[in-house]
Amino acid sequence: MSKPLQINPIKLSQPMGALLCFLGVKNCMPLMHGAQGCASFSKVFFTRHFSDPIAVQTTAVNDITAVIDGGDYSISEAIKNITKKVKPDLVGLFTTGMTETKGDDIKGATFLLRDTQLMSYVHTPDFEGGLESGFAKSIEAMIEQLVEPKDEINSQKALLIPNANLTPIEVEKIKEQISLFGFETYALPDLSDSLDGHLGLKQGALSSGGISIEDIKNLGDSAVVITVGDSVNKAGEKFIEKSPKSKHLHFDTISGLLKADAFYKGLMEFRAITKPNPTIVRWRKRLQDALLDTHFAIGGTKVVIALEADEALSVATTIIEAGADVKSIIIPTRTNVLENLACGNVIVGDFEDVESELDGADLLISSFHGERIAKKHNKALVMRGFPNYEVVGNQLINDTLYEGSCYLLFEIANIMNEHNHGAH
Repeated sequence: MSKPLQINPIKLSQPMGALLCFLGVKNCMPLMHGAQGCASFSKVFFTRHFSDPIAVQTTAVNDITAVIDGGDYSISEAIKNITKKVKPDLVGLFTTGMTETKGDDIKGATFLLRDTQLMSYVHTPDFEGGLESGFAKSIEAMIEQLVEPKDEINSQKALLIPNANLTPIEVEKIKEQISLFGFETYALPDLSDSLDGHLGLKQGALSSGGISIEDIKNLGDSAVVITVGDSVNKAGEKFIEKSPKSKHLHFDTISGLLKADAFYKGLMEFRAITKPNPTIVRWRKRLQDALLDTHFAIGGTKVVIALEADEALSVATTIIEAGADVKSIIIPTRTNVLENLACGNVIVGDFEDVESELDGADLLISSFHGERIAKKHNKALVMRGFPNYEVVGNQLINDTLYEGSCYLLFEIANIMNEHNHGAH
């Protein structure tokens, strides 16, 4: 991007990524170290997107208390207030731009409270990075601070590290597929148990599900750690540093026929088996048929994608196999993961760039904020990413592996047929 500023940004902040990550830990209280409005915005944002209550607390720092009291006091007061009402298994402490600019010692504050409350801390200033990096940094922090090294490896145990864009149902589906190879599968974090839209007994003050603290501590004996998404590759490497006997399998994406093939091939080679489960073969054949069926609607369609980088790669990979012409991809933060993708143009930009790239395009794949632009320019729209305020069931949208790729192709083909029919 050559502009000196962003107009109508796509980018979401690092603290929002950290919040999303800690919501995948059972009985966790995410604690945002910053101003009250930062936590309020994030809470409303995810509540509207998932149509579920979101647990988050704030140290409620303002410009005066930040200078006079310092970070330690506001953190300890917040912990005192939280533990009066509930007893979290973990408090996930993450920072914002104001407290990072001041330079609060959150490691020291966490150390002082170690006898009062188990905590995991992570630096997530919102003046750098974005949703993906905040999510990934929080995973790295939990691996470094909570996972206990083990001498022996459990050959039946696998750890999945998903990226921030994978929906709860996608995390669940990937876990199920890994389990087909004889593994007891854990995910860090595990949104499939917390933000999957299940009806709980009551609205809880803490995260309603996810991986337990005990399971996180015992992850060190996992035989294999599987990272999905370029943004979490480093988290897998951090895990291997702590557990060098484990094997790291990394996939930038597992969407589309060829990338899903690579995922299953990696697991088959690790398990030294030559024939996968029959359900895997069946879904692969369905995806092959879906590629044929949707090619007439998707083939030649000029597409603009405005999403986080890992999700943009996954969506683009799937639709390119069906013959789509990806004209432009606009991402909020810089990355190298899209370098080898067959795409006309990759821009680190904003929705103003999206609008300028729509000339000559047929379809926009973006979040709720792309809806106005698509209507203005009479383009077809497929909504993905954060936020999707007008779509219910975001937590159950599946675009990954053979099964999810089928659903995505059918959805886009149907939308394009309807759009083209209406346009004529």
